[in-house]
Amino acid sequence: MDSILQTSFAPPQRTDPKVLFAQVKKIESHTQVTMVLNAIPEFVMILNVEREIVFANESLLEYLHAGEDFLLKGLRPGEAINCQHADANAAGCGTSEFCKTCGAVISILNSQNGSPEVVQECRITQSDGCTALDLRVKSTQLNIDNENFTVFTVSDISNEKRRSALERIFFHDILNTAGGILGYTQILKDAEPEELAIFSESIEELSKRLIEEIQAQKQLIAAEGGKLDLRKTVVNTKLLVNETIELYKNHVVAEGKNIVAGRLLDIDIISDRSLLGRVLGNMVKNALEADPAGSTITISCFPGDQKVVFSVHNTTFMPQHVQLQIFNRSFSSKGKGRGLGTYSMKLLSERYLSGTVSFESAKEQGTTFYAQYPLQIE
Repeated sequence: MDSILQTSFAPPQRTDPKVLFAQVKKIESHTQVTMVLNAIPEFVMILNVEREIVFANESLLEYLHAGEDFLLKGLRPGEAINCQHADANAAGCGTSEFCKTCGAVISILNSQNGSPEVVQECRITQSDGCTALDLRVKSTQLNIDNENFTVFTVSDISNEKRRSALERIFFHDILNTAGGILGYTQILKDAEPEELAIFSESIEELSKRLIEEIQAQKQLIAAEGGKLDLRKTVVNTKLLVNETIELYKNHVVAEGKNIVAGRLLDIDIISDRSLLGRVLGNMVKNALEADPAGSTITISCFPGDQKVVFSVHNTTFMPQHVQLQIFNRSFSSKGKGRGLGTYSMKLLSERYLSGTVSFESAKEQGTTFYAQYPLQIE
């Protein structure tokens, strides 16, 4: 069977069940090793050369609610924790295009190839499409009775990543906006009467942006916790697009760039106006951040199959390694502490708005994100 297994990255071969059983029993017989690993609060696995789990410590077994036959299934780490890409290829975890950027697979392979201890960060979205994990993984080689294994340790750093993102938002984005408001209030003291209206309008716009940034984080935290309440109302698609253009055309990320409307479907749908606006706004902001000055961002809305589709196009091509990770929480091509925009687009759309988010990117055409929703959410 192994001869027909295909891979885009790691070796696809699987272990014969009899050999797997013998490996599990071999590890069990070394009670001092298993006692030490069971005392570790992090998740610890021992993997065979095919990257299959032949030992899992008590912390991991409890997290997985694993049964007695767990170790005999020959699961790889991504299969055990329900990575959404684990079954993207018939050969399983580690063999799809997405696995090329997975820190877990990279760590294991580098360790097997001779690196003494390999630490990587790993972003995994589980098979429900919504639950996101930020992990730090470490791989170390272990020889037991002349057979090579990999000790694979997993630490959950999701809270650390969330804190980092919030610090960036509150200490950078929000502080910058608040600083802009303060700057205008100081200018007002010496402003001429004819300038007051202009400065007051700028203060109002910055204040709206400040509130918008705070509300966005509040919504994301509630959404991840499953505590976000839908507020269904009538939403006009054309009006929503035009309001989004108005909101972002003077945004700092739009400096030197144009935002225009393409084809605009003018119908009323039943959805959550706030969440829909948040997704469309993130699509626009993402496009603006990706494109250089002088570029034009195009927002469109058109009918689908009993659905409505919003699209945002920008001129910049997205490299393959970015495409493979774009919806992962905490991944960003824009630097450390970023990477919530595309993740929240998918989270809000698929968990709450009964929609889907996708994209296409080509060097000649640039990148287009699509958000598709029913005409009425249940």
